[in-house]
Amino acid sequence: MDLDIDFVRAQFPAFGEAALQGQAFFENAGGSYTCKPVIDRLTRYYLQRKVQPYAPYSASQLAGQEMDEARARMAAILGVEPDELSFGPSTSQNTYVLAQAFGEWMKPGEAIVVTNQDHEANSGSWRRLADRGIEIREWRIDRDSGHLDPGDLENLLDDKVRLVCFPHCSNVVGEINPVTEITAMAHAAGAFVCVDGVSYAPHGFCDIGQLGPDIYLFSAYKTYGPHQGLMVIRRSLGQMLPNQGHYFNADTLYKRFTPAGPDHAQIAACAGMADYVDALCDHHGGPKGGAVERGTFVHDLMRAHEVTLLQPLLDALKDRNAVRLLGPSDADVRAPTVALMLNRDAGQAAAELADHGIMAGGGDFYAVRPLQAMGVDMDRGVLRLSFTHYTSQAEMDKLLTALDRVL
Repeated sequence: MDLDIDFVRAQFPAFGEAALQGQAFFENAGGSYTCKPVIDRLTRYYLQRKVQPYAPYSASQLAGQEMDEARARMAAILGVEPDELSFGPSTSQNTYVLAQAFGEWMKPGEAIVVTNQDHEANSGSWRRLADRGIEIREWRIDRDSGHLDPGDLENLLDDKVRLVCFPHCSNVVGEINPVTEITAMAHAAGAFVCVDGVSYAPHGFCDIGQLGPDIYLFSAYKTYGPHQGLMVIRRSLGQMLPNQGHYFNADTLYKRFTPAGPDHAQIAACAGMADYVDALCDHHGGPKGGAVERGTFVHDLMRAHEVTLLQPLLDALKDRNAVRLLGPSDADVRAPTVALMLNRDAGQAAAELADHGIMAGGGDFYAVRPLQAMGVDMDRGVLRLSFTHYTSQAEMDKLLTALDRVL
């Protein structure tokens, strides 16, 4: 079944805003528009439930119940237990806290594998553990393609490696990495796995239980929700690592790695992301069964729509003079996050696109390591065009016309 794009766009108030009319949004990798169920829940919480949750009075009980609902429903979609899902201020912050826990748990001389394909959030915090005597091994991408070869990882694994960190997909290369295959390799070597899902999750929530990693992180503000970081830590690992929260919360798994106080309203509003998944599933005649099956159905709807829109854009760019497309030119194996190396300043190109009603960005996007590894001139940066399932064919046509004029 094709995605009903009119129904989808009706779920996002931004498309009805007068100030945004005539603008096509192609900077979704930096943050998506927010869906109406999230906005409604956030508004209701601030109006009716902005109290300390879990006290005996009615408003407080409702506040706590809505926070619990968000955790339970999102965990169900992701295929994990509710206490295996933590909410924190951001994915960068969640990763930093995790790195502190691993730094306490690991011994000098033991090793962590990181990649140079990552956004800095899933690289820098781990690399800093070298100051504690932890060996950092870099799994490197191919300079020409940006590809992360699982065969190269095999050469880095031995009995010293305790953790392998890599992205589900890069925020500039876009290629979707084979998470299950890589996880199996790491587990066979006795290592845990941390996957940065920030650049993949906007294109559909995954069954993390089936994928297999021990840690999976993504950002709700890129999945149509509020500014929160969602972090799955499987129970066996979470209970093994040192508690990073208040000592009296050590027995509650989802509090062990969130030392900052929870943002009650934003956590509650995350249930709106589950509302949105349910609305898409029901509208398109999806399964009536469990949350994982319904989430997978919606994931596949989103991906099919995105792939259909993405391939003509890749075809128009891959052989263009004075443009280097980073990552694969096959839409089936990548996310619709398209970075281009130009023969001039990418920020200026983005400014020129804005004159044609295209909202996009130029720069390094905190992906300095992969861009340097692929030989990008960092003074120029890259032009990044990123979209998601609510992008329409008309907007893609508008983008292609604007690119013809600007490039």
